[in-house]
Amino acid sequence: MRRNRAENDASHAKLTRRATLLGGAQLLFMGGLAARMRYLQIDQADQFRLLAEENRINIRLIPPTRGEIFDRNGVRLAENVPSYRIVMVREDAGDVDAVMARLSQIIEIDLETYERALEELKRSAPFLPVTIVEDVSWDEVSKVSVNAPALPGVTPEVGLTRVYPRGSDFAHVVGRVGRVSQKDLDALENPDQVLRIPRFQIGKINVEARAEDALRGVAGTKQVEVNATGRVMRELARREGQSGADLQLTIDSKLQGYVQARLGGESAAVVIIDCESGDLAAIASAPSYDPNLFIGGISSADYDPLLNSKYRPLVNKTVQGAYPPGSTFKMMTAMAAIEEGIVGPDETVYCPGHLEVAGRKFHCWKRAGHGWVDLGNSLKQSCDVYYYDLALKVGIEKITAMANRFGLGIRHDLALSSVNSGLTPTKEWKRTARGADWVIGDTVNASIGQGFMLASPLQLAVMTARIATGRAVTPRLIKSRDGVEQPLGDGGPLNMNDNNLRKMRRAMYEVVNDRRGTAYRSRIIADEWRMAGKTGTSQVRNITAAERARGVTRNADLPWERRDHALFVAFAPYDKPRYAVSVLVEHGGGGSTAAAPIARDVLLQALAEGAPPLDAYPTGDRARIKTQQNRLREVQPEVAIKGKDQA
Repeated sequence: MRRNRAENDASHAKLTRRATLLGGAQLLFMGGLAARMRYLQIDQADQFRLLAEENRINIRLIPPTRGEIFDRNGVRLAENVPSYRIVMVREDAGDVDAVMARLSQIIEIDLETYERALEELKRSAPFLPVTIVEDVSWDEVSKVSVNAPALPGVTPEVGLTRVYPRGSDFAHVVGRVGRVSQKDLDALENPDQVLRIPRFQIGKINVEARAEDALRGVAGTKQVEVNATGRVMRELARREGQSGADLQLTIDSKLQGYVQARLGGESAAVVIIDCESGDLAAIASAPSYDPNLFIGGISSADYDPLLNSKYRPLVNKTVQGAYPPGSTFKMMTAMAAIEEGIVGPDETVYCPGHLEVAGRKFHCWKRAGHGWVDLGNSLKQSCDVYYYDLALKVGIEKITAMANRFGLGIRHDLALSSVNSGLTPTKEWKRTARGADWVIGDTVNASIGQGFMLASPLQLAVMTARIATGRAVTPRLIKSRDGVEQPLGDGGPLNMNDNNLRKMRRAMYEVVNDRRGTAYRSRIIADEWRMAGKTGTSQVRNITAAERARGVTRNADLPWERRDHALFVAFAPYDKPRYAVSVLVEHGGGGSTAAAPIARDVLLQALAEGAPPLDAYPTGDRARIKTQQNRLREVQPEVAIKGKDQA
């Protein structure tokens, strides 16, 4: 009995504790629920009232301001300027066709734009603004505003648009922007959501494209209240984005403008590189085009001539073009031979006008031959047979290795589109790429920059800068990013035999300054600016035995597309190299007549930091140069006269 009573008392005590715990838990739950209800109904009443009656909160992106691009002296090359546009909201317009008809009577709207706007109005939500016409003048904005009562739903707006104040001078460097396309989005693994903003623009080519991530910036956000149909009721909060980084290029805009003007109507390319820093002072491709035409969408009338021109104005010949370097390559063949100790700079080779190899005659450009020539004379007179002979002794592998060492066959990393790596062939390359064995004739052709050998004007400028300095100079295009200096391209030593390099530079000096040199007529006579260089002419057609027998047809008598390319490379001053230059004139004929005069003029412009004094030129050239300078000042007024009197 007592045992049962004790057990009952214990059970009752446990039950009481459970009830207490359960009651406490219930009180805590009810207290928490009450606190939550108070929070929702009182503390957050205003916030959640916005969600009532089918309203909701949206987060929308604010496009960032694109970074601007400057030349090395702070001149704007790409900037953002206010732009006026006319927009229409369909639900406010009512009769869209009637409003569009009235609008077209007030401001000029071409048929293509008119039809595009109507199509976009039909497929867009009725409450969304649709751009009818962009880049309208203030006068047109005023007309629309004055006629507002007759144009329901039509509103002028102001925004920012990209403008290239230097126009065609920098089309192949700065590039251009354009609207984001589906192709652009497909090319990205995880595209930034800002790219999906209607009419958002991104870089399409060159610096604008290659530096897109830096230039674009980071989008901001705004929190807006929208109703069930998606119409914005009010803005609730805003977080500003981050503007894109400003970029400063190494290019001197005045020098660049001069080079473009000097090339005139030629299909040509010029690269000027600073021998000390690797900075690209100018990098010009001609003919060029106005990138501003592409901003709002280029018309067929403007685009078709660019696309169909045989001079290829849309192609950046400085880095995209790959050409047989011709005789400008001879320094590489010579360096490969003398560095290996296979021949000495003073050893001579006899040139009778050709060299027979494996039953085939390989001709020198001079039919009668040059007689006995050493390294200096072979470069000075551009004897081909000398290099045929060297190539047979040294072999293609060592020639290609030396060319790579001097920057040929290497893709230089620049913020430009489609930078070509050129081609410095090897036996393995031919087996892989052509499915054929290398033959001795391939080596002979390569020795004078023909056959499979290809190089861009940029690579030839780098090669020349490395010869001039003995260092692995690397081209640099971006000088600074948001004020932060980027690494220089001065490079380390090439570890070449200094005596061999001095011999090579001296031979290049004689090419220009010796009376028998192929570029003597394009020399600089000012002692402080004397240059050293090498002419080159690369064939684009085969010359048959029959044609050689009757006499090779002059370039002037051939169709433009079949004429030889003209090349010239140089550095100056000879005693203390500051700049190296390469010039290519497509189908220009001889390097001495077409390319060397351009190289001389642009080097002098760079060294003088403006139009050079006439007494830097040979006496017989001064009248012609004065006329040329006057003509160039008309098309390029920023080319200032510096130095001595020009009269």
